[in-house]
Amino acid sequence: MSKKNEKRDPTENEEIMEVEDELPILEDEVENDLIEKDPLEVKEEEIASLQDELSKAKTDIARAYADTDNMRKRLQKETDMAKKYRFQSAALELLPILDSMNLALANAPENDETKNFVKGFEMIRTQLENAMSNEGVKEIDALNKPFDHNTMQALMQEKVDGVEPGIVVEVLQKGYMLKDRILRPALVKVSE
Repeated sequence: MSKKNEKRDPTENEEIMEVEDELPILEDEVENDLIEKDPLEVKEEEIASLQDELSKAKTDIARAYADTDNMRKRLQKETDMAKKYRFQSAALELLPILDSMNLALANAPENDETKNFVKGFEMIRTQLENAMSNEGVKEIDALNKPFDHNTMQALMQEKVDGVEPGIVVEVLQKGYMLKDRILRPALVKVSE
């Protein structure tokens, strides 16, 4: 087929001419974009972008440092609490033994045959009380004191002549504290 035999659509020629007419306009726009952007402006934009990234990175680092510091403080506090109250479970197991010793000594017969045994039990009780005291265990002083619901538990009330209402008149079971924590409240009888 020769080009002569080929028939061209007249609209095709018009489209080609329109595209060719637009080419110089597009080339001018690209040139204007390149001309308009000064290399100094481009560098300043890059610097501003990098400064924003740096600022964000500094903020992220500061936040991570604060989180780490808070975690360190929390772990230190938990460690301190564990050290402070490490004797709690042992003390709770020893308190019934101390109660039994006190009960046995309160009901000890008074004769020459048991005198040495009683003295030995008293020495053992003193050693146990000293060992517990060295770990921060102390008895709650309740007798003849105003009733304190934080450290005492009232089991009974009784009207006692000459005693104001709300005063502990009898300690039924001694209470104990471990440093500033209650191991066991004192069980008491309170005046009405």
